[in-house]
Amino acid sequence: MPSPSPRFPSGDSSPRFPSGDSSPRFPSGDSVVAALRTAGCVFAEDEARLILAAARTPDELAAMVDRRVAGHPLELVVGWAEFRGMRISVAPGVFVPRRRTEFLVEQALAQAPAASVVLDLCCGSGAVGAALAAALGPVELHCADIDPAAVECARRNTAEAGGHVHTGDLFEALPAELRGRVDILAANVPYVPTDEVALLPSEARDHEPLVALDGGTDGLDLLRRVAAEALDWLSPAGCLLIETSARQAPAAVDAFTRSGLTTRLAVSEELYAQVVIGTRA
Repeated sequence: MPSPSPRFPSGDSSPRFPSGDSSPRFPSGDSVVAALRTAGCVFAEDEARLILAAARTPDELAAMVDRRVAGHPLELVVGWAEFRGMRISVAPGVFVPRRRTEFLVEQALAQAPAASVVLDLCCGSGAVGAALAAALGPVELHCADIDPAAVECARRNTAEAGGHVHTGDLFEALPAELRGRVDILAANVPYVPTDEVALLPSEARDHEPLVALDGGTDGLDLLRRVAAEALDWLSPAGCLLIETSARQAPAAVDAFTRSGLTTRLAVSEELYAQVVIGTRA
């Protein structure tokens, strides 16, 4: 059953079809709302507005409603997610950015407001990098992910900022000339323990790539790898920021400290978000 909708802006519920062209299955916005509500969508009216606005033809509308009723994430149905007021393009097989990750962006901007070189590692859709570039103004933006589908998505989302998007495993993807120059290294690494992936909501478990979710036995495998190499890539005043969970935060802070970083934990009670921040000692 579809879970509650994420925060999307509301919009016009009128279908974007040529005059006189309507779907026999969904002749009105009310019929779309009814189908979504029957499927268990808590915010059926809001979701219907977004689907109706995104559908270009009656057949596309029917297909989109069918996908949402079947449990596909709303963002993947309409093709975008809202992140810090931006429309971030998403596609099937790509991790959907969460609202709590906006806190990571906020902390990065507070830590390095004059950053000129930004790296979004494990970038997924590139939402973090795009948001940082939008807030900072002209920057040298680099993004990297091991998943080719994510890389293609990130290229679309960071094109306006002139982003350089690389494919590969963590730092192996990056050009050597980036070493020692990164002012903000933001890494929204996967941090779900392997044994808990099966407990995730079906929208994530069934429709997002395992590589973007599974963080190893305790969920911190990727975090430790990033922290261990970060100092080689940070500028003298650079900072590393990684999102984690409340339960994992003490171990995550320890991993940063063991890697030679001066470390602190930032917490947002409102967003249920924890971000570990490391700088040069």
